[in-house]
Amino acid sequence: MRTFLRWIIRSVVRLVARVDISGYENLPATGAYVIATNHLGILDSAMLYLAIDRWDVFIPVAEKWEKIWLFRFLAKYFNLIFINRFEPDLKAMRKIISLMEAGNILVIAPEGTRSRVGSMIEGRPGVSYLASKLNRPIVPVGLAGTEDKVILSNLKRLKRSHIVVKAGPAFTLPELPRKDRDTALKGYTDEIMCRIAALIPEKYHGVYAGHPRLKELLAQASAD
Repeated sequence: MRTFLRWIIRSVVRLVARVDISGYENLPATGAYVIATNHLGILDSAMLYLAIDRWDVFIPVAEKWEKIWLFRFLAKYFNLIFINRFEPDLKAMRKIISLMEAGNILVIAPEGTRSRVGSMIEGRPGVSYLASKLNRPIVPVGLAGTEDKVILSNLKRLKRSHIVVKAGPAFTLPELPRKDRDTALKGYTDEIMCRIAALIPEKYHGVYAGHPRLKELLAQASAD
């Protein structure tokens, strides 16, 4: 069933879009790691199943989708974890930590929800906390062209959209300090988001446009 469902997802994506994927060399060959990505539209999750053949990946999704039977059905085959975005969800957190410790791959959008403005919105500290606590590498992945309004507009014109998926170099975060943890988490989250932003066109940078760390990363990329 998993193979069949993945075939359907890939067929649908290829029908509506031309997808360019790069950066496979940045994925760790072994062990658990975190894929952190920006979130522009409903096709974002499908990019994972188009790009990666592994089954040991899981995705936290908003609790609202659990009310829809299709998502409850897909959750069994695609390792979806329904998580409460507005209150501390200890049950979901424990499950995520357990899966990471077992060597699985966490795929998550630090923004926590789709951007309604077509560019990056502020990231939340959950990913930073997990990656730092578990000492796992983070692979930033930038998505471009998956905005819902762009996909729908092109479909109405019977035109395939152009989607770009780009993975950057893996990196790790320091262990959280005992003091000023909130400040440290904010800095860690900005690091993740700026590394994602450095992989996508300027129009998607959103709240991170002009961030000093993003400028530094872009300068380093230009020098290489």
